[in-house]
This record gives sequence, structure tokens and C-alpha cells, in this order.
Amino acid sequence: MKVTLDKKHVNDYHIAADSEWLETNGLGGYSSCTVSGANTRRYHGLLVASLKPPVDRMVLLSRLEETIVLNDGRRFELFSNQFPGIVSPLGYLYIKKFERNIFPEFTYEFEGYAIKKTISAIHGENTVIITYEVLKANKDFYLDLRPFIAYRDFHSLTRANDSLRWDYTLNKDHFSINPYEGLPDLHISVPNSKFTYFPGWYHDFEYLVELSRGLDFKEDLFSHGYFSVKLGAGAKIHITCSIEDTSKKDPAALVAAEETRRKELFKKLSVNDDFTQLMALNADQFIVQRGTNLRTIIAGYHWFSDWGRDTMIALPGICLVTGRFEEAKKILKAFALSTNMGMIPNRFPDDGETPEYNTVDATLWFFVAIYQYFKYSKDKEFIKVELMPVLEDIIEWHIKGTRYNIMVDHEDGLLYSGEEGVQLTWMDAKVGNWVVTPRLGKPVEINALWYNVLKIMEFLNKEFGKKTEAALYGQKALAVKESFESVFWNKENKCLYDCVGDYINDPSIRPNQIFALSLPFPLMADAEARKILKVVENKLLTPFGLRSLAPDDIHYKGIYTGNQWSRDGAYHQGTVWSWLLGPYYTAKVRLDGEEGKKKVEKHIEKLKTHFKTAGIGTVSEIFDGDEPFTPNGCIAQAWSVGEVLRAYVEDVKGV
Repeated sequence: MKVTLDKKHVNDYHIAADSEWLETNGLGGYSSCTVSGANTRRYHGLLVASLKPPVDRMVLLSRLEETIVLNDGRRFELFSNQFPGIVSPLGYLYIKKFERNIFPEFTYEFEGYAIKKTISAIHGENTVIITYEVLKANKDFYLDLRPFIAYRDFHSLTRANDSLRWDYTLNKDHFSINPYEGLPDLHISVPNSKFTYFPGWYHDFEYLVELSRGLDFKEDLFSHGYFSVKLGAGAKIHITCSIEDTSKKDPAALVAAEETRRKELFKKLSVNDDFTQLMALNADQFIVQRGTNLRTIIAGYHWFSDWGRDTMIALPGICLVTGRFEEAKKILKAFALSTNMGMIPNRFPDDGETPEYNTVDATLWFFVAIYQYFKYSKDKEFIKVELMPVLEDIIEWHIKGTRYNIMVDHEDGLLYSGEEGVQLTWMDAKVGNWVVTPRLGKPVEINALWYNVLKIMEFLNKEFGKKTEAALYGQKALAVKESFESVFWNKENKCLYDCVGDYINDPSIRPNQIFALSLPFPLMADAEARKILKVVENKLLTPFGLRSLAPDDIHYKGIYTGNQWSRDGAYHQGTVWSWLLGPYYTAKVRLDGEEGKKKVEKHIEKLKTHFKTAGIGTVSEIFDGDEPFTPNGCIAQAWSVGEVLRAYVEDVKGV
């Protein structure tokens, strides 16, 4: 499924500057910008390298500005920049169309000339290749290319300074620099080009998305000079930018191999249509290396690393329905090796410090991911030998108690969690000491997950011939189910309480109750389940996901905007989350059968309209709760892609 933006999109700066493309390299690094050619985030860059995959990401090469110089001296600048009070130049006006195909592709047209630009990130390398193909030209011309470097951590910005080294080396067409001590070299190869040394700082590039988020938004960039290469009709040239010396590599071969690798992904799909192909390409962008021969899932681009919760929720859609069982195995192994006190990490910090374990649900989702892995792969040996001891240890810790008061309440068998000042569920926004949605006690989805953990252990023990152990887990699960139905049912609202506390039950209408209907082992009888689904549809469902809080709630925030305090205050207080479509679709099809499938398919058609906004061809993290449901947050989110893809294949297509 190719996503195309035509002239009405690309020639309108406000639309083009809000439309972003993304190319990733399987290491955590990437290439990304807006369709307009102007960087609008600190995270944008032509080469953002991951120095310690999947973290330690640095914006090395910020941009490569292209200018067409005709024989009569006329110049056509194909790029755009936002400076204080002005967009200059207006290169976006020369774009005829943008396509998100196997790679991002731009077509420029002007004065009888047409040029196609393709951007390719090479898997397993911090390398990006820009291909220019002359589709039409009246006469030969020169393509001038000026690289701008930032050389900084991708969370920060840089200003003009005296520490940057201006020197460079040039070996034929191979240009190399090392601007700062201790950082990698940058290599740029422009075949058959002439380099003109014209160094200097360029000031006050503005990134307006950062301004809207209440953050620093101005940056200075440095350029050593520019390349010039003569081209004519039918010419094709590959520009290589890398932290590796690629002077002896064939860039055309690298691009061809990468294209082949991506097309090979389609052969593993059990449902192979335009939609699943596009989503499989999306899924591929999140699977990255972690350590030696292990894998993980980047939670979202641009700024997230790998989070335990997001990884386990996303894994079935990202790895299993796409037939990537070996990567799934390596991901499960990576997290199994990092368990501590019966918990998998919430996240691995960017700088490689000790993992953080402040999560109650990531470990529970780990069981669901393993169950799904078993269903798809039938890999009994790996689960029995390497994972079962880990799972049994996790159960023991949860029964006796682990960090943050996570423990089984032995009176009702439900799982309690929480302490003041710590956010443990997926609704984890925190600003300073303010935990926006603390949810201390027994959250509804946590206990739906806990029931599933016990049922999964019952199932696995049966598979491995341990009948006594299976029966014990089955008894525990039955006790939890009975307690759950009794404790969580809200008669007044005809749905489930969001959290059962020590002194009060929270009746807030939130999407967390959907998991009691959608997880592998649902809890509620059909009559009550349909009432819950009706409340979710009436209060929370939008074209792009489920609201995190009902609009008629006094705490509802319908717009996600402003500084961090304002944004995090709305993050789980009404903001729409697209990943929740997965559990909603599953519940809808389970309860309404063929009619449910038809309604889900219609809903997915609405979701597809989002492919032409924000991150082109992918699914955003969040949307405003109020119309027009403006996309926000990360432009590409793993669990958003994974859950929609999983539900589409498993529930709509029934595979």
C-alpha cells in the first residue's frame, strides 16, 4: 500500500511541515524530516546514528541541502528552512509529489526538469543513502549539495562554539570529518563531484514543534562547504552518508539489497494485502538490536527507547503475525535475562545504566507475549527450558510480594500494587512529584492480566505434562475470576470500576476495562461484556483510538498541547490512544461475530485516512480527545502499529 501526497499537500507549507517521513536502520538509528524539507524537531536529521544500539543516539548529519544550478546561472533551491519570522527558501513549491513506498520518495519539477529523490536507511548500519534520478532535463546541470552537521545527542540542541574542528579529508569523492574528540567520523561520498571548502556556522534554525512543546527550539548548524556534480537526462547518483568508511562499498548494491530485504518480509505474511504489507514495513522499523545476538522493540520514534510494557504488548503484532518468530524469541530472551525480583524492566535507560523496574504490568504482559509466541511458533523447547523457570520465579515473587507493594491479596487472590509517588500502570504520566493517575490498589487491567497469567501457567503446565501444577494454577485462576466479577462490577454505570482502592472504588470511565474482554482468557460473561463494550463505544471510541477518560468526566482534557505540565496533565485524562484499537477490535469481533468484523473493517478504513498525516504511512502514538482528533506524540508507535495489525489479521481475517 503506497501512500502518496500530491501537490495540494506538498505545496502547502503548513501541511507539508506537519507531514513527516521516517527511515530506520535496525539499530535504533534513523533518518527523518518533514515532507517540506524543513526540520521541525530536534529529533529530525538525515543521519541519526545509534552508537550503542539501540540507544546513545546522535544527530550527526542534520540535513543535506540541494540546489540545482542551470547553465544560465539560475538556481533552484529544493530545500526549506524555518528561520525567525520566515521560511526560506521555498523549496517545497518544487515538489510534485511525495510517496511512502518501500522508501520515502520525492519528485521535484521545475522549468522542464524533473528529479526523483529516494532516501534509504541501510539495515544494520548507521548509513543512509540518498539517490537522485534525473527523470527529465532540457540540458545538463549541476547539483550542489551542502551538508549541515549538528553532532549532538538527539535530545539536545547545539549552538555555535569554538570546540568544533573545521578540518576535513578528501580522498577522490570521499569526504570525511571528525568535528569533536571522542565522536565517530562522518563519511560522505558524492561520486564524480567537486568539493568547495566554504566553512561556517549558520544560525537560528527554528524547530517549531519544540516551541509548541515549551522547549528550546533554536539551533546553529555547521557546514564545511558543498559538493557539485554534473548531471543530465537519465543520470542516477547515490550519495552515501555513514559513520563507517563506505568508500569500497557499492551504494547501488546496498540500496538494492535493502529493497530486497524489505520485500522479503511480505512473503512471511499469512494475510498478504496492501494494508498488511504497509503495516509489515512499519513493524520492521521497530525491531532493533540489543546487545549480542538479541533483539528488542523501540517503543516509538523519535524519542523512545525500548520499554518492557510496550515491547510485550507490541510483540504479537510486530513479530508474530508477520512471521518473525526468531526475532520474537530473541526479544523474549533479552527480557528474561533482565528479570529481577520477579519483574522485567520497565525500560532500559538511554545511557545504558541499570534498568528501571517501576512497572506492574510489563511483567504480566510478558506472559501474554509468551503465550502468543507459543501459539504461533509451537516452540515448546525454548519456553520449557529457558522461560518456564523465569515464569515460575515471577509467580513466586508476586505471591510473596515484590517492589512497590506489588503482591497478591490473599483474601481475594487479586493483585495489589502501588505506593505514593510512583506510577506503575501504563497510565504513567508524572511531572515532578505529581503522579497524574496514581491508581493505587487493584487496577482493573492489572487484575485481568493477573487472571491471564494464571490461566497461561495452567495452559503451559498442561502442555508440558505437569497436571498437578496445572490444576493448582487453574484453581487460583478460578478464585481470581470469582473475586474479579464480584469486586469490579459497577452496577450503576453497567461497566467495570477502573481501580478498586483500599477505601473507595474509582468509577471513572476509562478504556482499561476493555482488557477484561480482549485478553486471551476473558473474564466477563457475554451479557455483562456487551454492556461494558457499549459504554466503551459510547464514551471512548473515536476514529483513531479510545479516549483515556470519558468526555463528561470533570477531569477530562480534550486537547494535548502546551508545556510538559499541560501535556502530561492530558496524557491519560482524555487523550486518544491508538494502540487501544487492538483490544477494542478483538472484543468487538468476539462479542458480535461477523457483524463485528464488518464494523471493525469500516473503522480501519477511517484509520487509514491517518496515513496521510503526521508520520506518513504509519500510526501515531496519540490523538486529541476532541475533534478533529489531531495526531500528537510520537509519529510512529510500536504498540499502535502492532495492535492494529494483530487484530486485523487475527480477528478480522481470522488467521
